[in-house]
Amino acid sequence: MLGLMQEWPLLCHKVIDHAANYHGDREVVSRSVEGPIHRTNYRNTRARALAFARRLELDDVRPDDRIATMAWNTWRHLEAWYGITGLGAIYHTLNPRLFPQQLVWIMNDAEDSMLFVDLTFLPLIEKIAGSVPTLRRIIVLTDREHMPQTSLANVDCYEEWLAEGDGDFTWRDFDERTAAGMCYTSGTTGNPKGVLYSHRSNVLHAMASIFPDVIGMSSGDTMMPVVPFFHANAWGTSFAAPMAGSRLVLPGPGMDGKSIYEMLTNEKVTVTAAVPTVWLMLLQYLEKENGSLPDLDRVFIGGSACPRSVIETFQNRYGVKVRHGWGMTEMSPIGSVCVLNPDHDSLSADQRLDVQAKQGQPFFGVEMKITDDDDNAMPHDGRTFGRLKVRGPAVASAYYKGDGAEQFDSDQWFDTGDVAHIDEHGYMQVTDRSKDVIKSGGEWISSIALENLAVGHPAVAEAAVIGLPHPKWDERPLLIIIAKAECNPSKEEILDFMRDKVSKWWMPDDVVFVDAIPHTATGKILKTELRAQMKDYRFPGCES
Repeated sequence: MLGLMQEWPLLCHKVIDHAANYHGDREVVSRSVEGPIHRTNYRNTRARALAFARRLELDDVRPDDRIATMAWNTWRHLEAWYGITGLGAIYHTLNPRLFPQQLVWIMNDAEDSMLFVDLTFLPLIEKIAGSVPTLRRIIVLTDREHMPQTSLANVDCYEEWLAEGDGDFTWRDFDERTAAGMCYTSGTTGNPKGVLYSHRSNVLHAMASIFPDVIGMSSGDTMMPVVPFFHANAWGTSFAAPMAGSRLVLPGPGMDGKSIYEMLTNEKVTVTAAVPTVWLMLLQYLEKENGSLPDLDRVFIGGSACPRSVIETFQNRYGVKVRHGWGMTEMSPIGSVCVLNPDHDSLSADQRLDVQAKQGQPFFGVEMKITDDDDNAMPHDGRTFGRLKVRGPAVASAYYKGDGAEQFDSDQWFDTGDVAHIDEHGYMQVTDRSKDVIKSGGEWISSIALENLAVGHPAVAEAAVIGLPHPKWDERPLLIIIAKAECNPSKEEILDFMRDKVSKWWMPDDVVFVDAIPHTATGKILKTELRAQMKDYRFPGCES
């Protein structure tokens, strides 16, 4: 017997309908690419999204067409997402930090038919658009006053283009499993692979995101997603904030410490989200300017493991609660969050920080396990490492066009490529990517743990650890350091700081100081490049 409940498909446009109908006056504030702060609200966002969808229809955009965006977090980018999905087309976010040849490959693989681009990135598009034969129209996200000259053909000014859509449009109805968005992940071997989100997965992920023990948002919050819309589905914030009725602050191109601080304080932001490198930059700015964060209640940190020192500084110096999370593009992307619960009430302050350094528990809708290389389940004892696997309604079941099929098994478990352990309370901690774990004398050493420990030194701005060949131990860890400005720490100072905080055999065999550490397009340390740079390095005593 089936239940007698209504069929009400979970579609993305119902989120902006809800926000407009019940939180219509709630502000959407953006730092514009042109410079000034722009203010609108959810009611106007919905109206312009409807006009957007109508205008796409006039351009003969069909359901399932891939519509690319290369843009900062602004009100225009937000309304584009809802307009695209409301027609049944698919938004495809392009990361401008990728190499041009990668972007060309991705756009051709997706067969993008239109592109919406911010002024910042127009020179990049001028160089590559001719290599994408399916691209038939480009819209520059600006007004006539700021519209630049361009060598591109079939280009329109966004505000003029949008004005031709009269808003006389009704959202299309379709199966909730219909594709809504596309994002390519570079966290795999070979070419980037397309992750295809559905309306259902976006809505379910957003619902989970606003749980109190995930990001946690309500109509009383002001949310600022510093994480770019082009990074892993904006961590679901573009759907979660309107769903909760939260006031939304979008930082636009202002991604430096000063600009982020201004938006946090001027707009009285209560909750925000970004990768650790952003927060390291903000904390350095706060320290230099003797700043404070009087309105900020909590910060969500993900994308890579968060150094314990960052958690400690936010909480002890600025009174800001930290939500340390983990996820992947393939997971929409949030998979677990570390929030202390009553099991931890008896712990000391240091012990609580030890827990907060973990990536936390999966929330409802995510199943998680660790296995050995033969797919045998490993114990949840907080010590035993294994391959981290996940499944759930917002987890990819395959990559676009069937690439990478070996990462998905017949029971829908997705092999994340991470190595992790899980404790008796279900708190997971990533110890490394499987390709980055250091194998020394038959044992594994976590490069992430060593990096986060080194960053805790007051003179260290950033740290990276890679495994390099060793004649006796197979591999040993090399610590690579960027010192803070006006600091000149020695190798001995760094190692002495770490010595009593980690097992002796985990200690790096050497420390190298550099001016820069390469990063991926999503801000993670690019260890393949580091290993290439250090290919001629030899540990002390192993020079011959």
